[in-house]
Amino acid sequence: MIDTVAINTEQFFKQSKKDLTIDSERINLLTNIVHYISNEIKKNKKVYLNFICTHNSRRSQLCQVWAKYALDYYKLKNIECFSGGTDVTAFYRNTVKTLQEVGFKFEILEFSHQNPVYAITYKNCETPIIVFSKIYNNELNKKPFIALTTCSNAEKDCPHISEAIERFYIPFNDPKNFDNSLYKAEKYLETNKQIAGEIHFIFDLVKKSI
Repeated sequence: MIDTVAINTEQFFKQSKKDLTIDSERINLLTNIVHYISNEIKKNKKVYLNFICTHNSRRSQLCQVWAKYALDYYKLKNIECFSGGTDVTAFYRNTVKTLQEVGFKFEILEFSHQNPVYAITYKNCETPIIVFSKIYNNELNKKPFIALTTCSNAEKDCPHISEAIERFYIPFNDPKNFDNSLYKAEKYLETNKQIAGEIHFIFDLVKKSI
């Protein structure tokens, strides 16, 4: 088990939404995602969300973790979330650290210097989140899914995703740009909070609309 310095995850989740600052264009994007998810659920369909970025190491993983947290928080049973990339790298160590800082607990299930497999848990977690870097169409990512691309490279490199029933481009700032700077932890936490806030925004509205 990896040690954590935990704060209240629920408090961070709630505060992220309260502090969320987004423009009208972004609100329209998030609302369109809400409408699509809600309409699929109303058709009595199981909804699969696949967050995709190039390396499946930072932004897409943060999205998957917070989406799973939101599903438990709002007790939404007919949605599942996954993540993937166009290349395989690893669930990056600074991504692990920023999630630990807000209360998530990590256990190594399969050790690998290249691409370890983690189980992530949190208070009131119903089932652990199993995470590692993988291609977006990995067999573990159930299909057909709604594709949500979180970086410009993934959007460009995935001109056609045959497994996707719909696709949304939802970019976030890449904390990788600060990996070798004094602001590394701050910038990872900033992206972590932005993603938590927007995921909270989405699933709060999904819960209210179904």
